[in-house]
Amino acid sequence: MKLSLLASRLVAAVRRALRGERDARPAPYGGAFEARVFSGDAGRRDYKLFIPAHPAPAAQARLIVMLHGCTQTADDFALGSGMNLIAATRGWHVLYPQQGASANPMRCWNWFRPGDQTRERGEPAIIAGMTRAVMSERDIPPGRVAVAGLSAGGAMALVLGAVYPELYEAVGVHSGVAFGAARDVASAMAAMKNGAPGRAIAFQPRLFVVQGEADATVNPANADAIVAAALAADAPRRFERGRQGRAFTRMVAAGADGRPRVEALRVEGLGHAWSGGRPGGTFVDPQGPDASAEMARFFEA
Repeated sequence: MKLSLLASRLVAAVRRALRGERDARPAPYGGAFEARVFSGDAGRRDYKLFIPAHPAPAAQARLIVMLHGCTQTADDFALGSGMNLIAATRGWHVLYPQQGASANPMRCWNWFRPGDQTRERGEPAIIAGMTRAVMSERDIPPGRVAVAGLSAGGAMALVLGAVYPELYEAVGVHSGVAFGAARDVASAMAAMKNGAPGRAIAFQPRLFVVQGEADATVNPANADAIVAAALAADAPRRFERGRQGRAFTRMVAAGADGRPRVEALRVEGLGHAWSGGRPGGTFVDPQGPDASAEMARFFEA
């Protein structure tokens, strides 16, 4: 009898998943963290959505799209980054697309493939479609969406900012590689190891970059290439030193409206891990500065 009940529940769960229905679970800090499925013309991916208990009014509403790194999952990245807790205090929504092992055996976003570096095709189109669906459902106004990611997720965040500038107002990149710096696995590995310039484009979204100086997986030279692609060489910038757990250097370049246009943190002693990450997640460094809090501050500036 017990086996029959378990089997029937399992079949029902599979049917719900195939229909894209939601598995909603309460978040420990208020709100819900829902497991969902998105299907569009470009493909299908699972995702998680954090819905705050008290959503902000339209003027303060915001959606943050968080892209995990290789070998990670949406749940892992949510736990390690702590972004849901930060969003809960602001009434923001957070979307976590999840890469499938069938699309990449290491669950890396395929930021390096030409077919995944363009509009209305491949993974950028899937994530953009997912973003639009959540915006429509949760009444997130245009111009109130940011995308951020770690490593391969950071590289894909740059792709999304480059090919969908009307959708993503700001981009956060942690330990990433410049847009267009690679065209296949071999050139991706070379770019990560040695650093590589990106494609020459007029990068429109505002940009926040975090890079560890002791990163042995992604050469810190990549952070310089990302900033160089988004900021004119003669653009005025200011620098400051600080310490929040680890020492860091902050570079800020303001736009014509006075808002920070490009900001970059170079963190001493930080390896290939989310700065200020929470215990329990993978690729995290609990010492500060807190990358999630810094990005949230930048996004709402």
